[in-house]
Amino acid sequence: MLNRLPEIIEPLHLADKRGELKGQIAVSSLPRIADLLFDDSGVVTVELFFGREGHLPKIEGHIQTVMQLKCQSCLQAIEWPVDNVVKLGIVKSVEQANRLAEDYEPLLVVEETMLLKDLIEDELLLNLPDYPKHQHSCFVPPSDTNKTDTPAQDSTSVRENPFSILATLKKTGDL
Repeated sequence: MLNRLPEIIEPLHLADKRGELKGQIAVSSLPRIADLLFDDSGVVTVELFFGREGHLPKIEGHIQTVMQLKCQSCLQAIEWPVDNVVKLGIVKSVEQANRLAEDYEPLLVVEETMLLKDLIEDELLLNLPDYPKHQHSCFVPPSDTNKTDTPAQDSTSVRENPFSILATLKKTGDL
């Protein structure tokens, strides 16, 4: 077991050796989620167990963090806890992915090695909302002093009905 996570992993090799990875990775090291974050402080706690179920190489584990996302209504911080169970079947083709059991998500591996942070970042992105917003209303209601937002109705100006000409044509029979 490693307390420090490696940058590059060989998923198939780790599955053959029944490898185990435990540790933490900084949220700031995950560039694809940077635009969604209000603050990139914090860490992601990772526990991944590699193995085989029959001929299927698999990854099972747990990813946990609390991220500071940007609320899409008020652009302020919103805490978003992520507590994700990872259950991946390592496949080399789409055909193998189609034959996976329903409780496994496919992890398509085209090269022997991959970046561990890409795997972690993919799992986090799948657990983030499309548009993070606070549960409560973010906007402050307008104060009573600014009630002049609606235009005043002038009693002397009456809007002319654009279809009034049709009514006169109907009465005269020209329609």
